[in-house]
Amino acid sequence: MDRREEGTPAPAPAPGHASRWVQDWQRSQTLDALRRLLNTSGRVTPALARRTGLSHTELSVLEHVMEEPLGPSELAQRIGVTSAAASGIVDRLVARGHAERQPHPTDRRRTAVVCTSSGREELIQHLMPMFVELARLDADFTDGELAVIHRFLTAADRAVGRLL
Repeated sequence: MDRREEGTPAPAPAPGHASRWVQDWQRSQTLDALRRLLNTSGRVTPALARRTGLSHTELSVLEHVMEEPLGPSELAQRIGVTSAAASGIVDRLVARGHAERQPHPTDRRRTAVVCTSSGREELIQHLMPMFVELARLDADFTDGELAVIHRFLTAADRAVGRLL
């Protein structure tokens, strides 16, 4: 019977039996490819930071504020540093022209850190080859295949996210 038709995930190991469960793990090409992708992804940020001349944390802050304006305390929480450290990181990004502080859109007592066009261009120019290749890859699949890939990646993201 096809594994997909079975629809039953591998049972979680009983407490104290995790090593045995891992030892008996049934590897697959898909899970091996996902493991390689996760390993590669973990190496991307440090490599990108070196290329841009930013620290790992500066790059992380810039990535977050590219998505949405955030306050310094929110940034601190997201990247796992103190508010003072986050403020220093923002100061360095502002000095490079990659970010700026603006009044918060809904709370005038707060400030929001936003990515400038300079900061966006700095990252996009390094990421563009990957974006182009991924878009080309995405276009090679049928809608049905993309639905299956989406379902798998969404569930994989949820599984990996449980470690956070």
